[in-house]
Amino acid sequence: MLHSILQREIELRKARNRLKDYQPYPKQAEFHEAGATIRERLFLAGNRCGKTESGAMEVGAHLTGKYPPWWNGKRFTKPIRAWAAGVTGESSRDVVQAKLFGPPDRRSEWGTGTIPHACLDLGKVATGRGIAGAIDMAPIRHYNAAGHFDGWSSLAIKSYERGREKWQGPGLELVWFDEEPPMDIYLEGLTRTNETGGIVLLTCTPLIGMSSVMMRFLQPDNDAAR
Repeated sequence: MLHSILQREIELRKARNRLKDYQPYPKQAEFHEAGATIRERLFLAGNRCGKTESGAMEVGAHLTGKYPPWWNGKRFTKPIRAWAAGVTGESSRDVVQAKLFGPPDRRSEWGTGTIPHACLDLGKVATGRGIAGAIDMAPIRHYNAAGHFDGWSSLAIKSYERGREKWQGPGLELVWFDEEPPMDIYLEGLTRTNETGGIVLLTCTPLIGMSSVMMRFLQPDNDAAR
């Protein structure tokens, strides 16, 4: 009995701190490392290849300051403001939010995503948007390089379906697009990071073909985005 209780406790602690044990495969590691010098990054891969997982892990690291020991990519030294988005409100909840927080329909399991449980104040997580279980905004505890709490990052969950106007707003340090957005929304997201020198992540499967967003990354003369 005692062994079973201890085993469950070990599994719970592991589930609530997935970021600590994240070990990327080579393509994921290359994606993260490129952030040290490149503001706009694309992880282009097929379904179930770990692209969304790597995006969510990186967002979790930046929001909390809890970078793994092997991390050679971009580092923020203070709390950040971030937006993360998918195509629709439902897909943002079921994919983006689920990766970051845990199962949307089981609030008791929030904190089992890529944002460690200890970095969440669940009482301050704002839900809404007319979609059951959907998170609008959440404050995230941030820690400095010495491991000391130094303030709150903020994360908003967005979608593309509500149009470009909903992407106008404040300066941000990080924008994560999961699946390809329309170009006008991509540029609005990028604009949010201009004043901060922040970064933009795009993780997607190539479903639309050689769109203007894809050309931004794949044309050989673009040194700002890879």
